[in-house]
Amino acid sequence: MKKTITFLTVLILILALAATLTGLLTRGGPGLREIEGFRGEPVTLWGRGLYQEDSLSVAAQGLAQEAVTLGAGIPLLALSLVLYRKGSLRGALLLAGTLGYFLYTYVSYVFLWMYNPLFLLYVALMSLSFFAFLLVMGDISPGQVARRADPRMPVKRLGGFLIFFGAAVGLLWTGKILASLMGGVPPQGLDHYTTLVIQGLDLGFVVPAACLGGVLLIRRKPWGYLLSAVMLVKGFTMGLALSAMIAAQAAAAVAMSVGELVVFPMFSVLVVYFLWEFLRHIRPEGLQEGK
Repeated sequence: MKKTITFLTVLILILALAATLTGLLTRGGPGLREIEGFRGEPVTLWGRGLYQEDSLSVAAQGLAQEAVTLGAGIPLLALSLVLYRKGSLRGALLLAGTLGYFLYTYVSYVFLWMYNPLFLLYVALMSLSFFAFLLVMGDISPGQVARRADPRMPVKRLGGFLIFFGAAVGLLWTGKILASLMGGVPPQGLDHYTTLVIQGLDLGFVVPAACLGGVLLIRRKPWGYLLSAVMLVKGFTMGLALSAMIAAQAAAAVAMSVGELVVFPMFSVLVVYFLWEFLRHIRPEGLQEGK
């Protein structure tokens, strides 16, 4: 199992490095240009490099995501793999959460970004991240994580934060969608895309996983410890990406809702503290003990 996970993760590291450098370094193109979306609304395209057919908003987010993946995601994935191979339970939890970040990232690249020459690379990264994530999750015993947890772990505070985050994101996105449905107009930021991929991923996976993990952690159930660890690590990496995206969109004068400007940066700061709180209350015995 460990050899297979190592092989898949090394492939992810190599391919992600190639994808991020290509996205950040490619240039050329006509520059900003305006088109009419198929709903009749004006859409400003980025017009440069790999993301030249993407809207200004999505291209700004993509470049910010590439920078965070290169500067934080790839190093964290490499570090967590080294720790995992040494038998560290903390390393396994970090690896699972970081693979969750890569899976989420490249699912969004496959289904949201406009088709570009790296499409097959994105598909490969999505697939590799999915199977590596499943294998790592299968290699971690929820009961082992619960046994390694310090009884003094502040489960109510940690679980409450996860529930709050899940509820906040859920309300933010459902409010945006309901306003669109009630007004009979496309949601803000849909641009020339066909559907709300990020909102679908968050409402379908992130929100329920955060809320369920929080509830189970408060009740000190084994799966609560494992699910909360994964969500906190994934939240840390995604928080970095979201902060970079918001800064990039602001620099590009992209309109954003007040909720997006407030909820995500606040979460990005809080999740660092709660991730540290969780990991410091996990005793550092090896991964294989107690399985």
